[in-house]
Amino acid sequence: MSFIKSKGFKYFKNLIIGLGASAVMLGALYKIQSWEMPVLGGQKIDLLTLGLVVEAVIFAFLGIIGPDKDYYWDKLYPGLDDYGAAINPLSAGPTGSAASRGLDADVVENKLGGMLNELQGMSASLGSLKALQEVDFSQTGEQLKTMNNFYTQMNSAMESLSNTVEDTKLYADQMSSLNKNLSSLNGVYGNVLGAFRQPTS
Repeated sequence: MSFIKSKGFKYFKNLIIGLGASAVMLGALYKIQSWEMPVLGGQKIDLLTLGLVVEAVIFAFLGIIGPDKDYYWDKLYPGLDDYGAAINPLSAGPTGSAASRGLDADVVENKLGGMLNELQGMSASLGSLKALQEVDFSQTGEQLKTMNNFYTQMNSAMESLSNTVEDTKLYADQMSSLNKNLSSLNGVYGNVLGAFRQPTS
């Protein structure tokens, strides 16, 4: 049974299947083209009959040995492609060394732990996105309009205050000028009064 599962037998099986199919096709070609059949030992060989007999034997042989399962488990468990490898089935439990099983439990556990951490991080991110999605932004536009209106009114108030400061400064300048004029008038008035009060000779 181990010979049937070996790589050499599989190669031999594919070889005879290919050669048998080639014989059938050559025989059909000779028959369709009406070519002269090859002669072997003084007799003509009917290639179509010979090819069909070979194919019948091959199909009978394939039916007896049964199909192979071509799974690619050797990518996960190195050594599975070798029929004689000492690999315990998963149901047998962890017997033997990690090297003979083809797996390192620590490496697998670390990888699974890293995947679990990544999945937890993704779950937290999705939760944050869901919370952001549930926020009601319907009143935001009105609030922005109110803030813009308040800002506009504050600018107007600042302009008015600036104008008031300018007016106050102008008023102070005018009052200062008026005080100077009043002082001059007081001096002139004092001189006039002094002139009237002088005794006549």
